[in-house]
Amino acid sequence: MDSTPDYTVWDTFIRRIFAIEDFTIGSAKEPYLMRYRGRLIAPDSAQAYDQLAASLQPMGLTPLFRVEDGQHIILIIKSAPEPKSNRPLINLVMFILTLISVIASGALTNIETLPSDPIQAVLLILNTGWPFAVSFLAILATHEFGHYLAGRAHGSKVTLPFFIPMPFTAFGTMGAFISMKDAPKNKRSLMDIAVAGPIAGYIVSLVVIMIGLSLSQLDRIPTILTAGQGFQIEGNSITYLLLKYLRFGQVLPQPLSYGETEPWLYWIKYFFTAHPFPLGGLDVMIHPVAWAGWAGLLITSLNLIPAGQLDGGHVFYLLFGKKKAAQLLPFIIAALAGLGFLWSGWWLWAGIIFLFGRAYAEPKDQITELDPLRKFLGIITLIIFLVTFSTVPITLISG
Repeated sequence: MDSTPDYTVWDTFIRRIFAIEDFTIGSAKEPYLMRYRGRLIAPDSAQAYDQLAASLQPMGLTPLFRVEDGQHIILIIKSAPEPKSNRPLINLVMFILTLISVIASGALTNIETLPSDPIQAVLLILNTGWPFAVSFLAILATHEFGHYLAGRAHGSKVTLPFFIPMPFTAFGTMGAFISMKDAPKNKRSLMDIAVAGPIAGYIVSLVVIMIGLSLSQLDRIPTILTAGQGFQIEGNSITYLLLKYLRFGQVLPQPLSYGETEPWLYWIKYFFTAHPFPLGGLDVMIHPVAWAGWAGLLITSLNLIPAGQLDGGHVFYLLFGKKKAAQLLPFIIAALAGLGFLWSGWWLWAGIIFLFGRAYAEPKDQITELDPLRKFLGIITLIIFLVTFSTVPITLISG
């Protein structure tokens, strides 16, 4: 017996909200059961979608609102199978492994030699590494739970955050992510989910950096480095420069001398290229908590690169449309490839975005536009990207 609902039943529901001009019955080659073309007559498109979705849900059907050549389209498709529930134990195990990895990374960057006694070594690692680990994971957790809570508030099926351990690296982790198991309802809900993470993470990063800088001291960078001696300088973003200035009253790192270069010209060059090296200059020797806050700014900026499934990709696509997002993509890849000559890590990001940067989230309802509040939040988020982005995140100087 054919269990497919009668098309006349669908018409009854659709005509309440939609003036039908024509319709097309789907086939084996089409991704829909029925396609209606016309225009919405309901005054509120978001409420119209909710009303239609609720009416079709008992039949195992899902509506999709689309816009094609200025025309409103309603597609009726079979509902996707209910996603399997997430196993929180996996999230917990990955978090614990990441916590251990981040503690170790935070400790080993500040410990020159470990005691020979294993117990003393472990205690030293824990005591040295926890300030960085707690601070950095607080930023990551805030970012991901911002996404998670926004998704849950809109009824989206999202997983708890997955933390990714990466031992013996600068941060001890590759970050964290949540997985959306179904498409967002509309552009407004997708914008809320996209901006909640970076805005929350940015705010916590500011707090962490301010605490960390209050624990940090100014000192001179060596003028001459002997063979085998080296150090690293963290990159400057507008946010980081401003916070250092508010704490120490100076633009740092302060060079030993500007030579014959005008100070403003020196700083433009140094900000974008991290050259010349400020050997002998004054800089902040950052506390591990400040290092965690700086890392939080870096993670925020990377997530806000306006491409693909990154937070910034969602925001740009929602504000300016898929066509402009696709037009911007080659310039982003080219810019990152060019920046790779200043910091090789950008080549990896250029490759990742080249491979995966063409996919964008597709809300079920694409007729409902962003309201002024969501547009404002999107613009604020893109500004956060500009003020956290560093062209040269890390500079390694060695003798």
